[in-house]
Amino acid sequence: MSNESISFKGLRLLVVDDDPDTRTLLTFLFELDGAEIITAASAGDALEIISLFKPDILISDLYLPDEDGCSLLLKVRNIEAKRGRKIPAIALTASADDEDRNRALLVGYNIYKCKPIDLDELAFAVASLAGLEEYV
Repeated sequence: MSNESISFKGLRLLVVDDDPDTRTLLTFLFELDGAEIITAASAGDALEIISLFKPDILISDLYLPDEDGCSLLLKVRNIEAKRGRKIPAIALTASADDEDRNRALLVGYNIYKCKPIDLDELAFAVASLAGLEEYV
C-alpha cells in the first residue's frame, strides 16, 4: 500500500474468494497493518466461519464455486441481524458488468470494486466502512 499506512489494528475481516492468490494477498496486506483476517474459498466455508468469527467487514467475490456472493451476503446479513449487527460488505470481483454491479449494490454490498485490485483504494474503502475517520 502507499507510504501512509493505515492502522487496522483490532479490525476483523472475512475475505471470501475462490482465488488463493487473492486470499493470500489480502491476508498479507491487511495483517501487516494490524487486522485479523480469516479467509474462505466458498460461501459454505464463509457461513461456517461466520458462526464463530464475528467480522467487522466482509470482502467477497461475487462468483464463488458453490453459490454467488449476493446470496452469501443475504445469508450473512440474516445471521448478523439475529445478533443485532449489520456487517458492511465490499464486493470484489473480476466482473465489470453494470448488471452485476447493480445487483450487488441492490442486495446490500456497500462498495463494488473490480479486479485487478487497487490496494490503496481497497484500504481506503475498508477504512471508510470501519469508521476510521482520519483516513476517510
